[in-house]
Amino acid sequence: MRTSKGVEWAVHTLLNLAWLGDGEPVTTAQLAAGHDLSPSYLNKQLQHLVKAGLLESVPGARGGFRLAWPLEAVTMLDVVLAIEGDEPVFRCAEIRRCGTIGEQVPESGFSRPCAVNSAMARAEVAWQRALAEQSLADVQATAVAHAPALASHVRRGMGRD
Repeated sequence: MRTSKGVEWAVHTLLNLAWLGDGEPVTTAQLAAGHDLSPSYLNKQLQHLVKAGLLESVPGARGGFRLAWPLEAVTMLDVVLAIEGDEPVFRCAEIRRCGTIGEQVPESGFSRPCAVNSAMARAEVAWQRALAEQSLADVQATAVAHAPALASHVRRGMGRD
């Protein structure tokens, strides 16, 4: 399965907001600068996260974005669906019915769902289940295990230390 870079950007942004730990809003420009990202592209991802209820947008001169939920309450699937939407990854075009091969198969041969579509649907369900089983807190814990000082680096990089 392939996702856009927006999913990666969104997950890192949510983690960075959690590592800041103060609940204060952070501007798009600050969040983008933390990883040298495009502010306009990141802002599109942030708006998707707001629409999905994962972030809050705070208006005003001291506004920006902050987490709407603790990381324990947000799954990787929540983020993927917020950024990518809930359309199936695979869309069966029923090519089994087309062309000279499709013409040879009696209509009764199409009484069951397409085997290719069924296989792809099973794979997508398994992928979504795996994403749903991982909270962002789980991802954060793994990141901290690899780099214990990560939270302080984020705070320093965002000018909060």
